[in-house]
Amino acid sequence: MSKKILIVEDDKFLRELMTRKLLSLQYEVVSASDGEEGLEKIKTELPDVVLLDLILPGINGFEVLELAKKDSAIAKIPVIILSNLGQSEDIKKGLELGAQDFLVKAHFTPQEIVDKLKLILG
Repeated sequence: MSKKILIVEDDKFLRELMTRKLLSLQYEVVSASDGEEGLEKIKTELPDVVLLDLILPGINGFEVLELAKKDSAIAKIPVIILSNLGQSEDIKKGLELGAQDFLVKAHFTPQEIVDKLKLILG
C-alpha cells in the first residue's frame, strides 16, 4: 500500500514539481492550494503525512496546523512545514504547534524534501 502525502501549497509550480517527484517514487499524492482546502483534505483524505506551506490564501499554515492538532481524528498525522519563512520565531512557533519538522524552501532541494518524508514515513 503506497503512502499518501498531502501537499498544501499555493505556488502552482512548486506544488506540481513536488507532486511529480513524489508520484515518480510511487507515493499517492493529494494537493490543496489554500488553507481551508488543506484542512478539509487532511480530514477527508487522512494522509500519512502533510507538507504544509505557511503563507497561504485564506487561513494560513499556522492556523491549519493548530486546527489539525486540536482535532483528535487527525491530530496524529505528521505535518512537515515547508515554507519561505525561516525566522527562528516562525520555526519555533511551527514546532510548538506540533509540526514534526520545519524546512525552509530555499535550503532544500525536492530530493532532500523526499528524504525527510521517507524518514518520517519510516
